[in-house]
Amino acid sequence: MAQEAREHGGSALLMELAPIDEMQRAEVLALFARDEAYAQWRSGANEWLDALPSTSETDARRRLRTLEAALRDIESIDYYPGEAVLQANAALADLRTALDARFSKDEPRAQPEHGIAKLNPRQFQAKRWATRARPWVDRLASAWLILRYIDPQASFVWLKDVAKLPRGALGFDFDGARFTHVGGRVTFEVLLTSFGLDQTPRLVHLGTLVHFLDAGGIPVAEASGLEAVLSGLRELHADDDALLAAACSVFDALVATPAGKGKT
Repeated sequence: MAQEAREHGGSALLMELAPIDEMQRAEVLALFARDEAYAQWRSGANEWLDALPSTSETDARRRLRTLEAALRDIESIDYYPGEAVLQANAALADLRTALDARFSKDEPRAQPEHGIAKLNPRQFQAKRWATRARPWVDRLASAWLILRYIDPQASFVWLKDVAKLPRGALGFDFDGARFTHVGGRVTFEVLLTSFGLDQTPRLVHLGTLVHFLDAGGIPVAEASGLEAVLSGLRELHADDDALLAAACSVFDALVATPAGKGKT
C-alpha cells in the first residue's frame, strides 16, 4: 500500500507494530476479519451445487468462474488469512470435482491436491471403528456418517489412549488415524470425500457446521444451536455409546430439514 501511494505521487511511512498481549492481538485481528464475506461466498457456492443437476454446462462453468473470481477478491483483502480461506479453497476444489463429475465423466483428471483416495464402502462393512473417548462434534458427526452412509453394522471403540488402538480397528479423528484432518478438511469432510459423499448438498452443508465448530473458519448460522444441543447431550450421557445414539437423532434431523429451512 505504501508503494502504491508513492507511485501516485503521495507519501507513506511504513511502521511495524506489535500487540502487547494476546487479547489485544485478537481485537486487532477481529477488525480485519472477513468471516462474513467468506460466509456469503459459501452460501453462493452451496446454491451453485444445489442447482448443478438442472444447470447447463455453459452456465455452470460461467457461474463457477464467477465464484472463483469472487473468492480471489476476498483473499486479496484478507490481510490476516486463517482457517476460513483454507476451508473456502477446499470447497472450491470440491465444486470443480462436482462439475467434472457432471459434465466430464470420461475425461482424465489430475490427482486432487488434497490427495484423499476414493474408497469403496463395500470394503468397509461390519468394522470396528475407534476414536478418542468423550467424543465432540467432529467425532460424533463422523461416527453418525459411518453408521448412516458407510458401515451400518459398525461398532465403536472409545479410546482413552489412542496409542492402544485395538488390532484391526479403523481409527478416526486423532493423529495417525486412518481417517483424520487433511489440509483444510476436518475428519467428517475427509470421510465425505473418501467415500464419494461430497456431492450430496445436505451432507456438505452439515460438513460446514462440523468444520466451524471443530476448527473455526467460515461461520454457519445453525452452529450455535447445534453446539448447545450437543453440549447438553454430553451432560446427560456419561456413556459414549448412549451419547452417540442421542447425537444421531440430532444429525438425522439436520439432514432431513428441507433446503433453506432451519437457518436462523
